[in-house]
Amino acid sequence: MFPAPTYSGVLLAAGRSVRMGRDKALLPCAGEPLWRRQWRLLEQAGAGEFFLSARPEQEWVPNDVTTLADAVAGAGPLAGITAALTRCRTTHLIVLAVDLPQMPPEWFRQLAADCSPGRGAVGRRGKFYEPLAAIYPCELRNTAEAALRRGDYALQAFIAAAGAQMSVREIGDKEAPWFENWNEPI
Repeated sequence: MFPAPTYSGVLLAAGRSVRMGRDKALLPCAGEPLWRRQWRLLEQAGAGEFFLSARPEQEWVPNDVTTLADAVAGAGPLAGITAALTRCRTTHLIVLAVDLPQMPPEWFRQLAADCSPGRGAVGRRGKFYEPLAAIYPCELRNTAEAALRRGDYALQAFIAAAGAQMSVREIGDKEAPWFENWNEPI
């Protein structure tokens, strides 16, 4: 019998929000800043250790959270994921982008059912993975660090390189709206 997975969570909020024109983390969502809603979602998903991937100049970042700088500045979400993987004291890392306001805890429960020691889970629609609402085994830290050293910041390639370390859950019509992100003003 293998021990049950344990989870850390990282909220990816270090993006520059250029198309949105303002920091997406501060957009209102059900009466509160979006980042708070997403932070609570990580709690509901079962994370016991929390990280916030943010830029130093983001003044809204609370003092009482563990903030991580990207492992490589300007390298996109993989840099935030890598920084969190290197700090994890658990078996798995729940990753959530700040700009996925429709994401429910149910998605992470489904993914967690597919996780096992050394194996995480990610959704896929057609040929494309959804790596910004996924669970990664912390053993992928070396793979992530190697990708950053090569300058290969593409998350699709990172998931492909993970191979058998990631189980794939097909995203159906019911789940598809959960992955709609806020990139531009409406």
